[in-house]
Amino acid sequence: METVTIDAGVTAALGHREAMKLAEGEFAQMIAQLRSLSADDWGLPTVCELWDVRTMASHVLAMAEAQASLRQFAHDFRAASRRSGGKMIDAMTATQVSERSSLTPEAIISRLQAVAPRSVRARRRTPAPLRWGVRMRQDPPFDAERWPFGYLVDTIFTRDTWMHRLDISRATGHQMTLTADHDGRLVDDVVGDWARRHGQPFTLTLTGPAGGGWQVGGGGEQLDLDALDFCWFVGSRRQGTGLLATEVPF
Repeated sequence: METVTIDAGVTAALGHREAMKLAEGEFAQMIAQLRSLSADDWGLPTVCELWDVRTMASHVLAMAEAQASLRQFAHDFRAASRRSGGKMIDAMTATQVSERSSLTPEAIISRLQAVAPRSVRARRRTPAPLRWGVRMRQDPPFDAERWPFGYLVDTIFTRDTWMHRLDISRATGHQMTLTADHDGRLVDDVVGDWARRHGQPFTLTLTGPAGGGWQVGGGGEQLDLDALDFCWFVGSRRQGTGLLATEVPF
């Protein structure tokens, strides 16, 4: 496995065109995963304490519908604003899930398949001045940051779906479909984000189809683990130590 020596810019950030290709691929993978589930799988608990698999899938659907429609996004945001206390994103997702609580697995899959192309199309057409000229306040632990809207459009929306695909895989025990071109590129982008956030030297070897090797400087931590486990740590599904305690937004 080749180890990439990362310079000050770390790995190459996702460009808008590449990001939209990854978004299309991730929705396709999520839909395929949901179609493969048995009736019993949909009721299994996930690492997100309040959500079973069906609830998590309804959240993925809700986010796609909000991305596809400014009206839907505004509705979700207003409804979340009326909930008292807690993080805005938690209030928004609680609203989204509650409003889709009656959907059957078949309805969730059908609606996600219908809205996914519209979601990507809306994100693809987001004007550059809006993507990079508007900065958004975030919830803890990223509340000191102001993210460009384009970071959500190009990166976070796809990472969120990808992480929930991993959540569902681990909840159900079904192996996650992975490719180097798709999942490996998403993991590479996560590594770059993680490296920029902690700013320390390291040597990182991630195994599996989505893995690879990265190095910054010398004398830092040497980490060797599965690519999915790495994302599990930095995505706050499990508390890490050392550099693995550095959280990356998903």
